This record gives sequence, structure tokens and C-alpha cells, in this order.
Amino acid sequence: MRVLGIETSCDETGIALYDTDAGLLGSALHSQVQMHSEYGGVVPELASRDHVNRVLPLTHQVFEQAGCLPESIDAIAYTRGPGLVGALMVGAAMAGGLGYTWRKPVVPVHHLEGHILSPLLSANKPAFPFVALLCSGGHTQLLAVKSFGHYALLGETLDDAAGEAFDKSAKLLGLGYPGGPALARLADAYRLDEHHKDWAIQLPRPMMHSRDAEFSFSGLKTAVAITVQRLGKQYPEAPWRSALAHEVQAAITDVLIAKSVLALKLTGLKRLVISGGVSANRRLREGLQAQAQTTGFEVFFPELSLCTDNGAMIALAGAMRLQHGAKATTDFSVAPRWPLEDLG
Repeated sequence: MRVLGIETSCDETGIALYDTDAGLLGSALHSQVQMHSEYGGVVPELASRDHVNRVLPLTHQVFEQAGCLPESIDAIAYTRGPGLVGALMVGAAMAGGLGYTWRKPVVPVHHLEGHILSPLLSANKPAFPFVALLCSGGHTQLLAVKSFGHYALLGETLDDAAGEAFDKSAKLLGLGYPGGPALARLADAYRLDEHHKDWAIQLPRPMMHSRDAEFSFSGLKTAVAITVQRLGKQYPEAPWRSALAHEVQAAITDVLIAKSVLALKLTGLKRLVISGGVSANRRLREGLQAQAQTTGFEVFFPELSLCTDNGAMIALAGAMRLQHGAKATTDFSVAPRWPLEDLG
């Protein structure tokens, strides 16, 4: 089965062609980071307009890359939600138009399901069942994944998500957009500096020792704000920002690692899958790999290129949906808010 995937949920336009036998045949991605960086965050109207401009050229690019024609595909998958309503509508309209023109079935895909399944595109694929740590956009969730399409929520953030904690802390530190990668780079610069001063920075690890799988990161953001204000007054010219970035990254990843290990204990499972934008963080990967060796579980990550939103994960999820009996749709609706637990 060969499926075209279309992803337009937020600020990346992703198109990909996936074959259930041959794997990923072609993939193209356009990021709107440069455009939104002028505003310090995603501007929904601009995001939608840019998707309109990019989605068709990227589709042509993917077919050229794959060396095949539209006649060779079996279906079209698109992101129905969650996401920005205008951005989602672009992908839905594109999928519907191409489906009608090419006479191909169209299948809606849940954006978060795509992220959960993205490690299946790697050479080292996880087998079901597993625990999934999903850190994508405004989502931080732990789920027990019994099999494809069966997702039981173990815990989620009560306020800010991990990605939001990275971005908001980066903004407090005066870093650019997107904040998460910028903060990680600054944190790594601190680690490499052998002459750093001890700035007496110690941030809280919210709910790290609670006996449930819930998260909370809003208090961490407040602690960062207070620390920035304190150090800015005491050392206005000193390079303490890299030390604070290092501690912010450590606080967030320590919580994610601890909660993931707890989720494995609560479920009795021995496989852990990490996905979403935060899964690209080097400290998180290294920490989980070290914990896996100590505790005795397996950990799986998507390829770095597949951590952000992309068309490949949507094409894969669409193909698996069809293989499990999903019916094509003619109602090209979108769902900006769509609980993952609602999937059957």
C-alpha cells in the first residue's frame, strides 16, 4: 500500500510518500520558523497562508523524489487535528481536492497518533505494547499503548507542557524563537565551559516524586523568572545565562525521565517510546538511554528529522489506519481539539 501524507497542523508544511513494503519513498518539509521569529511565536493567519503557498509545490517535489506518479498511490492521509483550525483546513482541502481529482480514498489522521508511531519509521522499531512519552507542542502525556489505535492515558501536564516550559524559559532568558533549541544550545555551551562560576542556581523539579504520572511545569517557569530577576540585579554583566539554561534543561528532562520510569513500573511494560519535538533533546536521550541500561528496559526514539511535525508520520499512520479497516471519508472536516482517547 502506498500513501501520500499531508501535515499542516501548525507551522510546518510536511508532505511524504510512504509504502508499506518499501518504506519512506520521499519526504519534503518547509518550516515557517524564520517567518514567525519576527513575531516571537506562531501567527495563525500567516501560518495558514504559507501552507497554501507551500503544500502543492512540496507535493510535486515528493513525487519527483520518489520517481512515481499519482496513479501509483492507493490513498491520501491528512492531519485532521489537533492544531490551528486555519492551518488544518489547508491540508484537509488539499487532501480532498487531490482525492477527488485522482479518485483516491482519503483518510483523516490524528496528529498525536502520528507522533506516537513515528519511531516505527526508524530501523530500530518498537513492538507493541509500550509506554509512550509524547512531548509535542502543548502536549506532554504518558500513554500505555497496548496495540495500534489503543491508547490509555496514564498522565499528562496539569498546566504548561514541557515544550512550553522550554520556550517560555528561553523567552525569559532573551533567546530567540523557537526557544527550545536555542535554550538547549546555550545549556550545552555551559557544559563545555570549564571556567564557569557557580551561580548557586537550583530550580525545582515539579511533581518529580509524586506517585502518579502527572506533570506540572508552570511553577518551573515562575522560578526561572524569579532567578532571572535576581541574577540580573546581582550580576548585570556576568555570563550566568548559560548556567541557568543548563539548569532549566536539567530540571525539565529530570522530570520527564523520572515520570517515564514510573509509568513503566505502573504498567509493567518494558518498552518506552519517546516522540514529539522535545524528543530531539540530547540530554533527554542520553538520560533515558542511561536509565534504560540501569533499570532494564528498551527505549526508542524517532529519527531527529522526524521529531518535528512531518508528513512521513501522517502517511504511516494513514496506512496503518487503512490496514486496520478505517474507511475513506468524503467529509473533509478538521478537529482543532481532538482527544487522543477518542480514537477507536
